[in-house]
Amino acid sequence: MRLMPLTPELVALCHREEPEPGPDPSWTELNDEDFRALALRLSDEADRGSLWVFAYGSLIWKPEFESIEQQLATAFGWHHSFCLDMVRWRGSAEQPGLIMALERGGRCNGVIYRLPEGEKPVQIERLLRREISDHESVDTVRWLPVHTAQGALRALGFWVGVKGRGTSLNQPLDRVAKVLARACGHVGSGAEYLYNTVSHLEAFGIHDRNLWWLQELVADEVRVIHGRRLDPSHPLARQRQPQSP
Repeated sequence: MRLMPLTPELVALCHREEPEPGPDPSWTELNDEDFRALALRLSDEADRGSLWVFAYGSLIWKPEFESIEQQLATAFGWHHSFCLDMVRWRGSAEQPGLIMALERGGRCNGVIYRLPEGEKPVQIERLLRREISDHESVDTVRWLPVHTAQGALRALGFWVGVKGRGTSLNQPLDRVAKVLARACGHVGSGAEYLYNTVSHLEAFGIHDRNLWWLQELVADEVRVIHGRRLDPSHPLARQRQPQSP
């Protein structure tokens, strides 16, 4: 696997302790009945046979569900995009962050997981409770046509086609890099999220050129921000460190 400029040592510089801010009262939380109803609807829309889940970000490195098979898969018409605004989790009100969703256009290479046989509504509800918490996010859950070496199928996807409030679409990568290098919330930093995503995609043999370029930009930005905290003899201080004017 190729070496990433964004190293664990640089990622560690971005971490800081942030308090758990609690739920945002301006969003409408889903209750138990809402989760059950949504799970039943998605189950009714599902293809017959096994339940597949499409992973392109944190579900790859932190799935929190059991799977019995995994395959590489491509979703055409979508691409990785750091477009979800975060003021908690991996950002704060003082230093908002960004995490990934799928935005229109291009192609997205990821991994599909096949869940064990069981009642689909129960399995889907468990996934929903991990991924979303409010009514405003319901439309981002959908069945995605994906292509695999064995043929086409449909997989459940999360945070697909986000729009409106809480999103920042079509941002240039240099702007995203500045955000990710600075943002941190109570579960971790934006740099950590990016590092985990890129490194795990690479481990699966998936090389996303934009994400690779983004982690290079974030690595440079972290050195700019934290350069004064590094001993001049430290290897991280000597790598691609911009010169002072």
